[in-house]
This record gives sequence, structure tokens and C-alpha cells, in this order.
Amino acid sequence: MSTDRRRFLKQAGAAIAGGLILPAISKASGLFGNMAASWPIGIQLFTVFKPMNEDPEGTLKKIAAIGYQEVESAFSTRGGYYGYKPKEFKKLVEGVGLKWRAHHALGAPFKMPPPDKMPKGADGKPIEIPKMPALLTLRDNYQQLVDDAAEAELSYLVCASTPVANLEEIKNSIEVFQKTGEAAKKAGIGFAYHNHATEFDAVEGGKTPYELVLSQTDKDLVKMELDLAWATKAGKDPVALFKEHPGRFPLWHAKDIKSDLQTITEVGNGVVEFKRIFEAAKIAGLQYFFIEQDMAPAMENVATGYKNLAKILG
Repeated sequence: MSTDRRRFLKQAGAAIAGGLILPAISKASGLFGNMAASWPIGIQLFTVFKPMNEDPEGTLKKIAAIGYQEVESAFSTRGGYYGYKPKEFKKLVEGVGLKWRAHHALGAPFKMPPPDKMPKGADGKPIEIPKMPALLTLRDNYQQLVDDAAEAELSYLVCASTPVANLEEIKNSIEVFQKTGEAAKKAGIGFAYHNHATEFDAVEGGKTPYELVLSQTDKDLVKMELDLAWATKAGKDPVALFKEHPGRFPLWHAKDIKSDLQTITEVGNGVVEFKRIFEAAKIAGLQYFFIEQDMAPAMENVATGYKNLAKILG
């Protein structure tokens, strides 16, 4: 996709509706030193948005067959969790040999743009937003979303995107994050915020939304899910962020972007420095990561990303 997903969410009025337990890892030398010799590779299901809405079970089976082991859910035109209730979707995921680790929810509603302002998808055509049930948001439904995540025994509930264009929007988002983080902690799960490139654009006062979220939220209640491609697009070094805020980044989106810093591509086919970034996994506090290629054109792309990252991880 040539436009970042936050723009898609903001312009389309759609939301990405979508752990604390460190995955078992073996210690070995090599890429990670004393970190993992191998990691369970996960996938953000926005990557397979259309297939998941057409055939959730069949798509999950294909994902498992490629080699993926974990999933992070997103919003669905079917409503709920791809048409299922939390426990039902958990059963479906586990039935094909996968683990459901996290779920994406929208922070607050975005306004729908006129048709001629819609961004273009991976095929170069304007994105068509299908009709769907009303989506829950953290602003209005945080307790229900937390309860659903706890019912599904997820490790994390994640804010996929939220308005942060000015100080007032940022202030409101921070308040939502704090209360969601508190509710999540009581429910025994974690809460995190997923970034796009615009979170690194300065607002009034010269600060960026990302800086303000990091500094004005409780580090134990509000973690970060760093999207490696959007951070790279914004000119931010993920490793430097990890060192500035050690342990605050338990979740990552393993996403890649071409040298034009506009076009999302398969992991390993762009400019994101995955090897160097994964070497800093311990500093970040990494627990789970999910490959994402926004609305990938085909399952072949999904397979390519997996193979490339598996090779990088050794």
C-alpha cells in the first residue's frame, strides 16, 4: 500500500478492531546472542483483510500451513471477531494450530471522507470500504473491549489508531489510554498503543504525539506496539527508541517499506533493518511480533514475508 494505514483509518472512517506471557524461547548464540534461537512468527490479520472476511477458517488454515504460529486480530466487516464471539474465535484459531495473542481496537471514531478522497490500495485503485456493523472504540466502549479480550484470554488489547492531530486530541487519547490500561490491568491483560508515521510529526509546542504519549502515560499501564515500517518512514530509529524507553515495547509490527518510504512491501524486500532491530529485542522487552503487509494482494505475499523473516531470524 502506498499510504499508511493510519491515513486509511482516518480517511475511511474504518477501524482496525483488532502477551504478558513471554513465549518459550531457547537460549543460543548467533543473531540474538543470549536471546531466542527461534521465535514464533505471528501475523496481523489486517494483512489478509479480505480473505478473513470471506472465509475466516479457510484463511487461518492457509496461514498456519505457511508456518505462522500466532495471530493478532483486526476489525472485520462481519462484526465482532470475524463474525464470532471472543471464545468462539479463540476456539477457531486454536483449532487450526494457532495462538491468538492480541486484538486491535480503534481509539476513537474517525470521520468518513467523500469518495473522491479515498486513498488507493495495493492494486492502485481507490479503496472501497464495505458496509459493516458499528465498530466499538476505546473512547466509548473500553470496558467491553477489555472484557472481550479477557474472555478470549488474550495477552494484549491494542489501540490500532486514534486521532492525535492536535494537543486536544492527544490529551483525550492519553486519558483513554490511561483508563483502558487500568481496566486491562484489573482484567489481567496488557494494553498497548500502535503507531503510524504521523505520530512522529510535531504538533503545537514542538513535541510529537508519540513523545507525549510516552511521557504522559504510566509505563506499566500503557505499553507500545512499535510498527517498524512507519517508524522508519518517520525517520526514527527503533533501536534508539528501545534504548530511550527500555522494556516499553513488548509488541512489534514486523512491516517493511520500500526505499520511496511510501510503498509497503513484503518483510525483507524493503529498507527496514530487521536484523539490527531484532538484536535489540531484549532491550525493547519484546514478547510478541506480527508480520503485517497492509491488505496484502495475495497469499503469496504473506508466504514471502514469512520466509524472508524466518531466514533473517535464522
